[in-house]
Amino acid sequence: MNMSLLKVIVFFTLSLVGSATFAQDLSAFGLPAVTSVEELNGETTYSLSLQILILMTALTVLPSLVLGMTAFTRIIIVLSILRQALGTQQTPPNQVLIAVALFLSFYIMSPIFEVLYVETVTPFLDGKMQMEQALSQGLALLKEFMVSNTRVDTLNLFADLSDSGPFLDKQSIPLPIVLPAFITSELKTAFEIGFLIFLPFLVIDMVIASILMSLGMMMLSPMLISLPFKLLLFVLVDGWAMTIGSLSATFLVS
Repeated sequence: MNMSLLKVIVFFTLSLVGSATFAQDLSAFGLPAVTSVEELNGETTYSLSLQILILMTALTVLPSLVLGMTAFTRIIIVLSILRQALGTQQTPPNQVLIAVALFLSFYIMSPIFEVLYVETVTPFLDGKMQMEQALSQGLALLKEFMVSNTRVDTLNLFADLSDSGPFLDKQSIPLPIVLPAFITSELKTAFEIGFLIFLPFLVIDMVIASILMSLGMMMLSPMLISLPFKLLLFVLVDGWAMTIGSLSATFLVS
């Protein structure tokens, strides 16, 4: 993970911390150390206790942002279906699958993170852009990625449910419509890819089960016998490279 990506993540976290919703003095609630002061230039300065409190609260939102606004959802579902198709139970373990999905998500999203860092984070840190403007511009870049990878019929579905539209372009689609449409489209795409991955392993299971039945070995588990053959097939075709490469190619990143 490069430094620009880390700065993008920290930027969005601090943007949540700096929300005007929390610009109130909480000393009336018995927390005299938690205060906010309005400066002469219109900016609000928060006490350290309030910053830490809001920062810890904002950190709980980050996993949802990673899940719902990036390529993570499609990748983790496909990898989970692949593991189930292989029949290896808990191998690779969940921690490994999540790590692979995170690293691959960062790889796919790296062009967008680079643009976010150059056009949003850097001007904000240099004091050339207000927080609200930087956050709005950053969300617009993420929304463009989500719309590009969302099915049109899914967007139309949520637009009809909210009685809005038609929209002139991608930028005019509201974020509350893009978010559920994107996650729903990702689920559908992930299950379609998982179905195609599952088919060859299902054929191996059926062939092994038919052979065992013809030999009268009905008490022997077909899954136990087919596992080495499925692993052999997966290794011979370089399955991990093929799966990860194909997954990366399914995303549209401008």
